[in-house]
Amino acid sequence: MTSERVWFITGVSAGLGRALAEVVLEAGERVVGTVRQAEQVSAFEALKPGASAALVMDVREAEQVNAAVRGAIERFGRIDVLVNNSGHGMLGAIEEVSDAEARALFDVNVFGVLNVLRAALPAMRAQRSGFVINMSSQGGVRSFPGSGHYCASKHALEAISDSLAIELADSGVNVLIVEPGPFRTEFAGRSMVVSEQVIEDYASTSGMRRATLKNVDGKQKGDPVRAARAILQAVNAPQPPRRLALGADALSVMREKVGQMQKDWETWEEVSLKADYPPEELD
Repeated sequence: MTSERVWFITGVSAGLGRALAEVVLEAGERVVGTVRQAEQVSAFEALKPGASAALVMDVREAEQVNAAVRGAIERFGRIDVLVNNSGHGMLGAIEEVSDAEARALFDVNVFGVLNVLRAALPAMRAQRSGFVINMSSQGGVRSFPGSGHYCASKHALEAISDSLAIELADSGVNVLIVEPGPFRTEFAGRSMVVSEQVIEDYASTSGMRRATLKNVDGKQKGDPVRAARAILQAVNAPQPPRRLALGADALSVMREKVGQMQKDWETWEEVSLKADYPPEELD
């Protein structure tokens, strides 16, 4: 029964992670949420005493992740739905972002996810059932100026998720990639990291995106609660999708990207096929 499921959601202090936790609790399920600060624990556990538990964890620290996963299983006996939600954005042209800034981003958005997967999957495989939800982005399919490093981190997450889904095909564990567009969270505000370096030559490209995101913060069309309900609906579906786009903007930009790719493949098909050895030269 769905009421018996236990969700492990990283990053529940705000944004989509918090909205998802609240929707899941309203549905009668149990949630272990991770937070970064000890003072955030009591507020989350007060959402639904006995069903909501919070653990302090930094996804970048493997020992903390392992301890949190053990704690979740000790508390509720299992993890049925694992949600890799922790992450943040990065604004800056490819040339503007420093090595340290790029590595810090990937430490959270990519390597942090890998830490959580390594910690939780053994128990989920042993159960022969469950769901892994990796929170990607429309930027995991289509890249934008000024967001190349962030989009690269989400492209990496999409590739990891696709391979993981194939690897887990016989385990009973499903994988869902969630691809939100712009939502009214703190993503474009407090949570956004901006490169220290600014190069004037990029004012009309990455610079324009910096200004655009600043101006739309708090005015996005996406509703986090409706997004959370859509995720729950996908998890409950008899035939869950591999990918779930959230919001009209996400659907639009990702369809445009796939259309561009399809056009190039078709236009250059003859040239592409000539890269192989001719059939008569193959053994």
